[in-house]
Amino acid sequence: MGLFRNILRGKRQRSRHYDSAPQPKKPQAAKPICSEMDTNISDLQALLTEIPELITRRFLIKSTQERAALVYLDNMSDKVAINNDILRPLMHETAADPQIEHIITVGGIRTATDLYQIEQAVLQGTSVLFVDHNSTATLLDTHGWPQRAIEDPQMEASLKGAHQGFVETGCQNIALIRRYIPNRELKIKETSVGERGRTKISILYLADVANPQVLQELLDRIDRIDVDAILSSGELEEFIEDNSFSPFPQFVTTERPDSVASQILQGRLAIVIDKSPEVLIGPANFAMFFQTIDDYSNRWQVSSFIRILRFLAFFITIFLPSFYIAVISYNFEVIPLRLLLSVGQSRASVPFPPILEAFIMEITLEMLKEAGIRLPAPIGQTVGIVGAIVIGQATVQAGVVSNIMVIVVSLTALSSFIIPNNDMSSAIRLIRFPMMLVAFIYGLLGVAIGMLVLLIHLISLESLGTPYFSPFSPVRFRDLKDTIIRLPIWKMTTRPLSARGIQSKKQASDRGDKN
Repeated sequence: MGLFRNILRGKRQRSRHYDSAPQPKKPQAAKPICSEMDTNISDLQALLTEIPELITRRFLIKSTQERAALVYLDNMSDKVAINNDILRPLMHETAADPQIEHIITVGGIRTATDLYQIEQAVLQGTSVLFVDHNSTATLLDTHGWPQRAIEDPQMEASLKGAHQGFVETGCQNIALIRRYIPNRELKIKETSVGERGRTKISILYLADVANPQVLQELLDRIDRIDVDAILSSGELEEFIEDNSFSPFPQFVTTERPDSVASQILQGRLAIVIDKSPEVLIGPANFAMFFQTIDDYSNRWQVSSFIRILRFLAFFITIFLPSFYIAVISYNFEVIPLRLLLSVGQSRASVPFPPILEAFIMEITLEMLKEAGIRLPAPIGQTVGIVGAIVIGQATVQAGVVSNIMVIVVSLTALSSFIIPNNDMSSAIRLIRFPMMLVAFIYGLLGVAIGMLVLLIHLISLESLGTPYFSPFSPVRFRDLKDTIIRLPIWKMTTRPLSARGIQSKKQASDRGDKN
């Protein structure tokens, strides 16, 4: 009951990680390197044992006749850059200035004296140059890990928008965003998470628009994370969200750089996680999950109609099966007589009650969906279409379910697929199951109670301390112009209040029409 009460009230639930004061991390004692190159290499190899791809290339620097060694991981470094920009200049060219940074042609150069810092650099694809009788190592940016090309996003198809999606490399994702906002006010706060696998996290925002309090709150939540590694955006989201027990996503996840740029311009924060092809956006509100970047490429009348369709699909997905169960089980008097006769005839040979009938079809549909995702694309499409047709027809002919139930389940499935955000679509597909149970127990009264509980929960939710159900609660009329109905873009002169930006004006107050 306590858990249900907290969920009902939308109480800000945190893991034990946030409830107590953060425990200070024990810093690893620094181990400075010495001036003997062979000793440093031996110490580094002792730390990186049983790593066969560790390469140590010893050579003589031609300009100074000093012994040197380059240490790097074979499959994590760019060997072309190592050969052409490091080894060839040092071994074959004579320079008037013998300093290392004036000889080699690699862009990123920094120094290090701590052996553990050097170890982490090597594991991340950096090459390390040791010079004999020198107690400082040179870290050279030669990252060259395997990566894929920029492609069209798989989960967020666009008809009129850009066809570029994020990849698993954080620096490339930042470059894609900066192409849309080439402005000096686009700032980046960098941090890292993970004790065994350090994951670089970058927070992008407009310094003159984003709220510094929201930014600091997000940084504080990330700094408190103490885990072995963060492997995906979903893991990070669970650590920093306001209510971990809510099925609703509290950060928008996207694969599209243009969507991220649009939200940054509104005053929100974008969280780029290295090794993840998805970017988190916050603070988020409920309406954001029903919007796409294509809404601003189409005519505003068309976009408004599609958004109304999406919100209608939200209610159909959650309440249509429960409404059917409630009406058939308890409140059949609300059905017109002719339709009631048709429903009765359809259910005459069905041996199961409506709740069991609905659960059989809904779970079967979810199994078909998961099978279609896991199988290769050509086979998955065939299994989904053929499986739905064959199973639907066979269950009706066998008298396991009625024709009406097949129609209800089909409409529910179509409605869930209309929701453009996959996280929100998954959440509402999950919510319909407890709604069906409540409808079976209490009828239409249970549906009404479930709707009220859901509404109370949405009103109580927050995202980075910002009301989740804004602009519906609290009501903000200024933001309603870009929620269910999208007004013409030239009417959107201010940024949404839900973004909590410190600069409200976005554009001129008219289209510049001449009288």
